[in-house]
Amino acid sequence: MSIQLTPAALERVRQFLAASPDALGLRFGVRKTGCSGWGYEVELAQESREGDSVSEQDGVRIYVDASSQPMVDGTTIDFVRKGLNHEFVFANPRAAAECGCGESFTTDADRAA
Repeated sequence: MSIQLTPAALERVRQFLAASPDALGLRFGVRKTGCSGWGYEVELAQESREGDSVSEQDGVRIYVDASSQPMVDGTTIDFVRKGLNHEFVFANPRAAAECGCGESFTTDADRAA
């Protein structure tokens, strides 16, 4: 499992973790949603779950549940500032198409189904 955080994303996650010392790391995955099928979920990991893949980058652990792993493997997570807005953005090599608003994506496997 390969999930990469850019320096900006790594710094933002560290800020969240510093504010929540009980958290184990970052939880990253997907859920069914949006006009394209899958939406990203990013939150602090409060526990390790059965089937989680756990990787570590510069001291930050990244937890990915088993069902999300095939859809997010190879993703790079960035944290960008756009005017007054701040958000995580995702470069996912598994995404075959994304909706216009950028909130959801489809994989080749979804297209074949």
